[in-house]
Amino acid sequence: MIQKAIRMKTRNKIVLYSLLWLGFSCTNLDEHLYDRVKDDEFGSAPNEVEALVGGAYSSLRGFRDDISNSFPTCEYVFFLNEVVSDEATIPTRGTDWFDGGQYQDAQRHQWNSDNGMILSAWRYCYAGIAKVNSIIYQIDQSGLSEDEKEPIYAELRAVRAYYYYTLLDMFGNVPVVTDFEDQGLPSNSSRAEVYAFVETELLESLPFLQDGIAYSKFTKNVGYALLARLYLNSEAFIGTPRWQDCIDMCQNISGYTLNPDFFANFATQNQTSSEIILAIPYDSDAGTVGNYLSSMTYHYLHAYTVSPTANYPWCGNGICAQPGAYSMFDDADYRKASLLAGEQINIATGSVLIMDSGEPLIYTEEIHEFTDAFQNEGVRLAKYEVLPGENWERDHDWVVIRYSEILMMQAECYVRMGAPELAAPFVSQVRSRAGMDTPALIDLDFINKELLREFAFEGRRRTDNIRFGTFFEPWWEKESTPEYRALFPIPTSVLSANTNLTQNPGY
Repeated sequence: MIQKAIRMKTRNKIVLYSLLWLGFSCTNLDEHLYDRVKDDEFGSAPNEVEALVGGAYSSLRGFRDDISNSFPTCEYVFFLNEVVSDEATIPTRGTDWFDGGQYQDAQRHQWNSDNGMILSAWRYCYAGIAKVNSIIYQIDQSGLSEDEKEPIYAELRAVRAYYYYTLLDMFGNVPVVTDFEDQGLPSNSSRAEVYAFVETELLESLPFLQDGIAYSKFTKNVGYALLARLYLNSEAFIGTPRWQDCIDMCQNISGYTLNPDFFANFATQNQTSSEIILAIPYDSDAGTVGNYLSSMTYHYLHAYTVSPTANYPWCGNGICAQPGAYSMFDDADYRKASLLAGEQINIATGSVLIMDSGEPLIYTEEIHEFTDAFQNEGVRLAKYEVLPGENWERDHDWVVIRYSEILMMQAECYVRMGAPELAAPFVSQVRSRAGMDTPALIDLDFINKELLREFAFEGRRRTDNIRFGTFFEPWWEKESTPEYRALFPIPTSVLSANTNLTQNPGY
């Protein structure tokens, strides 16, 4: 890295201090600051701004380190939100996937503050926040006019609000840090204060965000969608329902349509979808890291079902559907193909693959013993397209928000407001695409199950479980869950680094 001026060195020290109390190693964060241009000269070329703001977006892909879980994105937030829900599980298969018991504890809702997935989720969010704060600082110091800065600030604040929304959802009472130069150790903000911060950041950013559709960018449409999510979960977050506010935000969103082919949203070239409101771009040729979910779900021999020469990345035989999820789909439901069950055929021979045990590779919904599952047990996650010759890093973009979510949010809110007849037009669009009729009775139980069918393994099921109250009920390999576990604990290492923080109640 080019030697910086004293001012830049001071800024780096500030980054170090802020990341230490967050339980984060500064050696694993590449800030990509535009440090080859003097502050007062920055902004003279549009590509300078684009390069700097691009750092905020690249942070969404996560980072790789060896402090918590080793791999980004899919293991950082996705694994945690999924395996504590009624949708997915990571059974122990012999000695595979025990990993200190973190997945068993997550399945049984017995996690503690030392769980590696919880630390990963915390670090993912605060690494992203630190990146955004550093970029805002550099925009502050630039030679751009205030009018030129305003839309840049808005975009960056919206990205930061996304991270804080995730923290609000998962941890609740977290520090709100916006000043890049502040070296102090912050205290917790209450969940209500974090909620208010997210709402204010998005509302104040909206007038300056870009209109229309700009793929993978935080536009007005994305801002409205995030506010709709916030209001949909408002009762769960702070005890105050805001169903009409959610509907209002949804109705501000325009320019999107349901893609006629459901699975086109998850194709390798899914950036062409008319339905994706927000996605995290990945490209193996560009060296991005973090998008390898398919390799985490399929059996070790699954490569032979994709390519006759097994020209497909190594598979880890890990995360799979929890028993009961696959049965939630009608056989006629086009979306049932989101999950992969049954015999797995070797393309080269036309025969069923045989596992090392001598048994055929047949993915089953049943898992006979969670702590010692057979290699073939558990229906696999098959939503994203898989192709021969793929790299470990897949080239499809990670879908965060789709237009069908906007339709289903409105449907749910109308049901909760006592007007299920108003929900029908929204539900029917989603159901028709799946080849399914819309039932005469649309109630919350139906909405809850339809959300699983439509959004299986898109990383949002835990939040739905909490909102519908099912999170606290017994299910497979889980007894009743106390209400305090709607929030995760603040990781032990974070509390040790910052004595100003207080642990969440119950832990």
